[in-house]
Amino acid sequence: MSVRSRLDRAQPWVLAVFRLVTGFLFACHGAAALFGVLGGRSAELGAWPGWYAAVIEFVGGILVMLGLGTRTAALICSGSMAYAYFTVHQGEALLPLQNNGEPSALYCWAFLLLVFTGPGAAAADRLFAGTGPRTEPGPDDAGTPSGDGGPAGRTAAVAA
Repeated sequence: MSVRSRLDRAQPWVLAVFRLVTGFLFACHGAAALFGVLGGRSAELGAWPGWYAAVIEFVGGILVMLGLGTRTAALICSGSMAYAYFTVHQGEALLPLQNNGEPSALYCWAFLLLVFTGPGAAAADRLFAGTGPRTEPGPDDAGTPSGDGGPAGRTAAVAA
């Protein structure tokens, strides 16, 4: 098995770890601002935009971490970080390194990536959407009910 095929097989699981870590760290930011834990200060209830950003960070981070409504939650989180970057950091200097906006910029792009890639493996979305093993073969399945290609699928692919 080539290195590339091993990397391709690991991709959904690596994406799931990326989602878990990103969601967890984002939820920690929200928890710090909402509850005053982890060295953070509590945002005043209902204060714009701090309290609302903290709610998005906490709830969105948990949803992304669990893989529940990942694409929608990630889109909202990405937009929240874009808003934070352009309203809080951009006025200080042009580049994120100069204006302390690196975390906002990185979270914005990380969540935008999840919008397009989806949650990867082991996401709660799959439990509720019923996206277990397929029962109808796809074009690459060569008739296997599990949708994994099976030995027949691999043989047919090699023969083709």
